[in-house]
Amino acid sequence: MMVLVLIVAGLVVVALLMVLFAPYIRKYSAGGTCMSMARLDGKTVLITGANTGIGKETALDLAIRGARVIMACRDVEKGEEAAASIRRIYCKANVEVRELDLADTSSIRAFVQRLHREVDHLHILINNAGVMMCPYVKTIDGFEMQLGVNHLGHFLLTYLLIGLLKRSAPARIVVVSSLAHNVGWIRFHDLLSQGSYNSGLAYCQSKLANLLFARELARRLKGSSVTVNSVHPGLVCSDLVRHSTIMSLLFSLFSLFLKSPRDGAQTSIYCAVAEELHSLTGKHFSDCAPASVAPQGRNEETARKLWDASSELLGIVWDH
Repeated sequence: MMVLVLIVAGLVVVALLMVLFAPYIRKYSAGGTCMSMARLDGKTVLITGANTGIGKETALDLAIRGARVIMACRDVEKGEEAAASIRRIYCKANVEVRELDLADTSSIRAFVQRLHREVDHLHILINNAGVMMCPYVKTIDGFEMQLGVNHLGHFLLTYLLIGLLKRSAPARIVVVSSLAHNVGWIRFHDLLSQGSYNSGLAYCQSKLANLLFARELARRLKGSSVTVNSVHPGLVCSDLVRHSTIMSLLFSLFSLFLKSPRDGAQTSIYCAVAEELHSLTGKHFSDCAPASVAPQGRNEETARKLWDASSELLGIVWDH
């Protein structure tokens, strides 16, 4: 009985301390903030997955800076709701919703064809959309969903837009990766998880693939005035963990220590607008500052091998 009383008393003390120090914990958890006041008048920005979470917050910020923001979303209805919400906050926001399903290469190609008809320039591409720890399922083209959406879908989208970005230079590409890349590895023997599947490991592989893609693309684009950098947004309170009961529970219990979507968007915004990054490329950022990269994320041979494997899966040849 005494043990139970002590446990309850301890929990009460912890709860009271958390309430007492909540403002300080929140401030610490928020991380870095983009301090740049750069304007984007006359600039066109494309953000994938912009209907929710950090994508929506990024769209809002860049719209306030004067950019024309194209919100590429799988669910157009939710995208329009997000755009309406942005306009309510900033009535002058120039935000447009376009349908894009990164799990379907035909949708990606159709999206780009329409975009080429509608815009003459593209100054910022933010590869933000993603899925996390979903059950094993394949994309329309037969790819494992997490690698298919998080990496291969953005790989193809960037390939189809690279000419437009070059013609619009100086231009920037921001790739949203994750701290999870530290425990990921590229399983070349079973890249699409056909032999075995673990949702957590597949997610980590896709985030490592994001980082390797950004570094290899930056290497290939040197001298083009198109920069490429990857970001870790931090642990963000969002619906990204909806497929994992354990992660959802942990996020609920420790929500005080998580970033808000606005906080999580800061590093993407920073890499998209900060004046001091105008020529910096091939780097990784977190909390609006350079961040460390795991050894497997710095391996040039792995990056090139993944590039070739991705191109082969998508049936494309990068000649630009």
